[in-house]
Amino acid sequence: MKFVIHEHHATRLHYDFRLEIGGVLKSWAIPKGPSMNSADKRLAVMVEDHLLEYGDFEGIIPEGLYGAGSVLIWDTGEFESEGDPEVALRQGKLRFTLNGKKLKGGFSLVLMRGRGTGKEWLLIKTQDPFAQRDWAIKEELTPARKKKLVEKIPPCEAS
Repeated sequence: MKFVIHEHHATRLHYDFRLEIGGVLKSWAIPKGPSMNSADKRLAVMVEDHLLEYGDFEGIIPEGLYGAGSVLIWDTGEFESEGDPEVALRQGKLRFTLNGKKLKGGFSLVLMRGRGTGKEWLLIKTQDPFAQRDWAIKEELTPARKKKLVEKIPPCEAS
């Protein structure tokens, strides 16, 4: 199954983490972005499901539309879930392996129970050979790359 991470320069920079599950892209907004450091626990706020076509989207979402700003693919690849991912999400703990260009190895998404809106999860890197203690996220949007992005309306949400 496919995963994609969008670097999203909206009101505030964040990263949209998307996993292909049940015919849609299950999606989380990660304010600080993912980490390859197993000591980091990154807040991941579940947002609406997106159509599979959204996985290939790059462009500038026009002002006045939801998510206005520059969007580009930061990482993409395949992921493999431990067990049924839909059941794991309902139970509040999804373990999976990523094989992307940047992110590799084991990760978990864990629902933060008893807090907030019930949409708050933690994205945690598993301590494995791919973990990097001194890892730091790097933005991909350079002025040159931004010039190549075209203003367009993304595919609608799936839900």
